[in-house]
Amino acid sequence: MFLASKGFGHYLHTHYGDHTFRGLYRWNGFDLAILIPYFVVMVILAFYGIHRYQLVWLYYRNKKNAAKWNEPGGRFASGELPFVTVQLPIYNEQFVIDRLIDAVCRIEYPRDRFEIQLLDDSTDETVQVAEEIVQRYAHGFAGMAPQPIVHLHRTNRHGYKAGALDEGLKVARGELVAIFDADFVPAPDWLMKVVDHFAEPGIGMVQTRWTHLNRNYSFMTQVEAILLDGHFVLEHGGRSRSGVFFNFNGTAGVWRRVAISDGGGWQHDTLTEDTDLSYRVQMAGWKFKYLQDVECPAELPIEMTAFKTQQARWAKGLIQTGKKILPRVMKSDVPFETKVQAWCHLTANISYPLMIVLSVLLMPAMIIRSWQGYIQMLLIDLPLFIASTMSVSTFYLVSQKELFPKTWYKTFLYIPFLLALGVGLTITNTKAVMEALFGYKTAFARTPKYRVKQKGEASQAKVYRKRLGIVPWIELLLGTYFAWTIWYAITTENYFTIPFLFLFVLGYWYTGLLSLFQGLFERAGSGSQEMHEKPYPMGI
Repeated sequence: MFLASKGFGHYLHTHYGDHTFRGLYRWNGFDLAILIPYFVVMVILAFYGIHRYQLVWLYYRNKKNAAKWNEPGGRFASGELPFVTVQLPIYNEQFVIDRLIDAVCRIEYPRDRFEIQLLDDSTDETVQVAEEIVQRYAHGFAGMAPQPIVHLHRTNRHGYKAGALDEGLKVARGELVAIFDADFVPAPDWLMKVVDHFAEPGIGMVQTRWTHLNRNYSFMTQVEAILLDGHFVLEHGGRSRSGVFFNFNGTAGVWRRVAISDGGGWQHDTLTEDTDLSYRVQMAGWKFKYLQDVECPAELPIEMTAFKTQQARWAKGLIQTGKKILPRVMKSDVPFETKVQAWCHLTANISYPLMIVLSVLLMPAMIIRSWQGYIQMLLIDLPLFIASTMSVSTFYLVSQKELFPKTWYKTFLYIPFLLALGVGLTITNTKAVMEALFGYKTAFARTPKYRVKQKGEASQAKVYRKRLGIVPWIELLLGTYFAWTIWYAITTENYFTIPFLFLFVLGYWYTGLLSLFQGLFERAGSGSQEMHEKPYPMGI
């Protein structure tokens, strides 16, 4: 009974010491009950890791297919530019809307072929602030001629962002629709770099690359920037260049209006309405383009809870979209490669609950497997480690090499923290994924926009700050648990596992502590550091 309940490894350890039977141990039923799910989880995580390697391969293999802003398939003749509606969906964004509207009003495009809709679902002072700003620009402001801008305020949030965009389309005049979230600042020439791609009749959407206004604000924003760069360089780049489905990111892109209609219009039954519509439109036969060389800067979350809110919404929304869209994709006649990429894209966040399972099983699996001997452990663990963890490092290093060829190698300093941050998101994103799997509906949680201009500046946008309840405490407890596993690994001479375990400690403690203490200490320091994109990554 003792052997069945605690495992033969425990018996050997208790009665004969650590080294006597190492290499001779045979697993029993209890041990297999731990090791089988452990290896199943590791293999699934390795599968998604291999997929990251594949995206890197697709990116380079199809480099000749990369779309360029100055090499569209055709061009509109002078005087024949399509009418463009610019939609600006906002919700309680009083501290950033003046920056947004000013940037959009400076877009270089014929004003007789252009209109701006401020789609306002706000429930606070933003309504009055927005109306005043719109009126200023509508009547001419800051040396500009009167702008074709209107303020459309809804008294309810039906459908959230998707609902607002749909309501705006009902009165829009544009053949093309450009969309910007509140924290984006498009350059004056942004639209002219994009519009000629719609001279090609089959193009339904053109997405541009996000860059980061406040990349160098803090260590956390530098890591966030690397995470987003990986998505916009290798995920979008690899998929778009190889001709498979990829998604509109909700902002900094332009739609052909008829393509939206052909795809069934904006729908609000998922939290990632942009990805949902993207798949429906591409299944209707429209093609998408991604312009990696056209940038649109935006604000990164500067607080951990804001970042977690954003990531959890994306994680939940993609799983919701997967449940809704994947059955249609798999039954369709699209190429097999497109189906595989769609599956990997929309189900990737299932990795978060698997990481919870791995967290629970890691310690007992390590104890059991310590009796195998180091050679056997390396033969099994090393390939899985390379396929899962090392693929993340490779993925983000390559993206930085593409964007910053002269300084990318300094990204090595950030890789451990990038991996740790991914671990630290496990609790909140697992909750989001499980809600999606079980059909639990929640409101669209906006990412607070802070518009901090310099270090040491207290943000007046703290009114939008949210707490995460008990989650940070759970993260701290998990970090403590893994700190204990490191001690155990040292005492049992399982040194190979220590770097891996340290990532769990760092990740859970980092996210937990920042969530608890955000806002208690304002950044100190003299001298201003304006929020602007620097020519090199991470303040280098």
